[in-house]
Amino acid sequence: MGRVRLSFRVALRIWFLSLIVVSAAVTLSFLYADMPIALYCARFSRHLHVLGEGLGSAVILSAEAMAVMALVLARLIHGRLPPPAEVLAVACLTSICAYALHSNALKLIFGVPNPVDVLHGSAHAFHFWGGSPQSSFPSSHMALAAAFAGVFMRLYRSSVWPLAILLLVAVVLLVVGEWHFLSDAIAGSFLGLSTGLLAGELWAVHSGRNSLSSTERPFPDR
Repeated sequence: MGRVRLSFRVALRIWFLSLIVVSAAVTLSFLYADMPIALYCARFSRHLHVLGEGLGSAVILSAEAMAVMALVLARLIHGRLPPPAEVLAVACLTSICAYALHSNALKLIFGVPNPVDVLHGSAHAFHFWGGSPQSSFPSSHMALAAAFAGVFMRLYRSSVWPLAILLLVAVVLLVVGEWHFLSDAIAGSFLGLSTGLLAGELWAVHSGRNSLSSTERPFPDR
């Protein structure tokens, strides 16, 4: 019990320190980097719009929902799922919930216009309690992706670096394509990753097992 409490305290301290660092990065980006980057990317962002059609949130959410339904059906038919399939289900559900929270709650609270609206005259500022699902801060796209990745990062150590690279690529594409400002992507990534890591930790505790090895075998017993 002492080890569990100590680990929780250490993890909580690390998270709070990360929150401070990320908050500073978001603030600096919002004040000094968002607009210059958006203005620079405006000249070629139109070439990436095709990605928005194939990799939009609706497409990804639909794919995750279908994956969950397929896994539930497989569980009902076969009576069990292999550990990787269970983790996939947890990751998809966590991702869907994170997206819903960001898109339908946090964006409405902060009310930051998206880059397209800002470049057409809207002020790049917080309009508290005046937002909509089309607002920009924080990025629900990154929350969706990072929450999914966070579950696997917690439960499969071998996935940390590959998924981190993919998340970085996603940030670059969202900013260059002018779907989000840099500050949006940083905040959405942190909140989504925090959600995914927490969900992965809760699943590990629920399963009574430790982190999966790089060979993706079941958790060894504690």
